[in-house]
Amino acid sequence: MTVARQGLPGLLDTEALRKDFPILERALHDGKKLVYLDNAATSQKPRQVIDALSEYYERYNANVHRGVHVLAEEATALYEGARDKVAEFINAPSRDEVIFTKNASESLNLVANMLGWADEPYRVDHETEVVITEMEHHSNIVPWQLLSQRTGAKLKWFGLTDDGRLDLSNIDEVITEKTKIVSFVLVSNILGTHNPVEAIVRRAQEVGALVLIDASQAAPHMPLDVQALQADFVAFTGHKMCGPTGIGVLWGRQELLEDLPPFLGGGEMIETVSMHSSTYAPAPHKFEAGTPPVAQAVGLGAAVDYLTSIGMDKIALHEQAITEYAIKRLLEVPDLRIIGPATAEERGAAISFTLGDIHPHDVGQVLDEQGIAVRVGHHCARPVCLRYGIPATTRASFYLYSTPGEIDALADGLEHVRNFFG
Repeated sequence: MTVARQGLPGLLDTEALRKDFPILERALHDGKKLVYLDNAATSQKPRQVIDALSEYYERYNANVHRGVHVLAEEATALYEGARDKVAEFINAPSRDEVIFTKNASESLNLVANMLGWADEPYRVDHETEVVITEMEHHSNIVPWQLLSQRTGAKLKWFGLTDDGRLDLSNIDEVITEKTKIVSFVLVSNILGTHNPVEAIVRRAQEVGALVLIDASQAAPHMPLDVQALQADFVAFTGHKMCGPTGIGVLWGRQELLEDLPPFLGGGEMIETVSMHSSTYAPAPHKFEAGTPPVAQAVGLGAAVDYLTSIGMDKIALHEQAITEYAIKRLLEVPDLRIIGPATAEERGAAISFTLGDIHPHDVGQVLDEQGIAVRVGHHCARPVCLRYGIPATTRASFYLYSTPGEIDALADGLEHVRNFFG
């Protein structure tokens, strides 16, 4: 499964891997073979994950935790077993630090709401500040805007350099003694930038601020070690890492999860309930109100098994080689401008670009006619487009099954787009 391909060092045996993904065999538009380059939006699912979902519904489907019959006990074991797998995958100190949500957006909103309702020393109020960055996904902007509007906290952010990096030249002025939390993306979904975690975390720790890292574009592509990151919270989503839709993860330090209040109330998250008051279950169940996404968690566990069997270090090497090759090929296309770092160093496997004055939506439509699936728009990161004075971009993003041939198809397709529009 991990035999290297000649020509691009570090590449996986994609020919073997692609056989695990049924959808990659699809033909589109007059029999054109699918070239799937929209992996930053969602990854495709291997047969192993699809089978795990089917088996769950066929053999084990029941609600978890509350039943004493066989199906309930088996479903609970599968659900909690998925938690164990995720905890090991991210090197969490404790399985009880892994909270299942429906996606990374919910994970980020969960933290924002917890801090808005928290007691000291974690409370965000009108005397405090929240720090984000200009390259965030809307899911890591809007929750903090809402929190700031409700509490009166001041929202601050790091800007961007011309080459798509964070501008940390004023880090001591942005992160101050008033800062309660710094929330930032590990790898940008639009720029591909891999951010300097150590410098940001070090400054946050100096002033006693919490750190939340959005790892949605990192967890699928590289080893993720929450202890090494030294953050207080890490969020990511399952559907970008070969897992089903409808499942996300929030990891948080145990002592914080014990101290912070729940966000949603209902079944499962309680310890006792009377008509006058309630007490809450310990984490993680304190933050998992109602029937959880059981089947989706089982599917995520299967995805973790799949990725682990390949090796996240090998996946990272493969994507670095693919990204380096893609940058080289794209820069050969006349009038193409990469938005973000123009080298493969310290960047992820997503490349956004413009093509002369051709609107990205037109680029995407003509590419689609050739069977090439890319993403167009502002990629839920509109402030980035505003920063660089563009309405939108075309984004090609890669994964463990991406091949040099698909990159060549993209480059040839873009030449066709240029010719199509004269």
